[in-house]
Amino acid sequence: MKGKSFFVDLTLCTACRGCQVACKQWKDLPAETTRNLGSHQNPQDLSAQTLRLVRFNETRDKNNQLHWFFFPEQCRHCIEPPCQYMLNMYHPDAVTKDSETGAVVYSDNARLASHIHLEPSQICPYNVPRQDKETGRWYKCDMCIDRVREGLKPACVQSCPTGTLNFGDRDEMMALAQERLKVVKKDNPNAYLADPESVRVIYLCESEPENYHDHLLATVNQRTEIIAQARPEKQSRREFLSGKIRFKAPRA
Repeated sequence: MKGKSFFVDLTLCTACRGCQVACKQWKDLPAETTRNLGSHQNPQDLSAQTLRLVRFNETRDKNNQLHWFFFPEQCRHCIEPPCQYMLNMYHPDAVTKDSETGAVVYSDNARLASHIHLEPSQICPYNVPRQDKETGRWYKCDMCIDRVREGLKPACVQSCPTGTLNFGDRDEMMALAQERLKVVKKDNPNAYLADPESVRVIYLCESEPENYHDHLLATVNQRTEIIAQARPEKQSRREFLSGKIRFKAPRA
């Protein structure tokens, strides 16, 4: 498989949030008004103005020892992006996949009319894209496609001081991920790569998925359900575009 990929080594992340700041700086995104909710994580979630977020999770092991787990979250740039199926039902060019890099990119047409209401989890198995409620447009990481096309690294990768974030040709990143996984497994045999065959953002994890984030992994069913909803068998395209979308009950 050609194109580009990220390799994100979570064992090296110190939650410096350099990547989070660099993303805002490069894309000229505004700061958000926040408040302390008892966590160092700030802001508390992704938004149309925060496309990358370092999540903090504090846990205790069976010996009651405290552990911090950090998760720099972004769009996974799926190999087969469900959001492309969903949003392109409304505008055929809302979501494109760059032929050279594989980046999943939202255009200005990635928007919904005010009478159509979708949750992020209804278009993305990782619950990543966020909608600007005023304009109806959806936003997410675009792999810094403008930088990559000029031979530069994404802003987040350029800013990372620990080696957590890596970016390059798909085969090179997969090889790096497998090599690093072997090293980490020497001390932690339960280490794993998160959905490496399905996404272009490959996370190396050393603990259970829930210790990082509820949406670290995606199941095949989640992907196929979203894609199937883009063309429900018992619903006409006219009904779909009018906002009469019949989704299955939300997943627990």
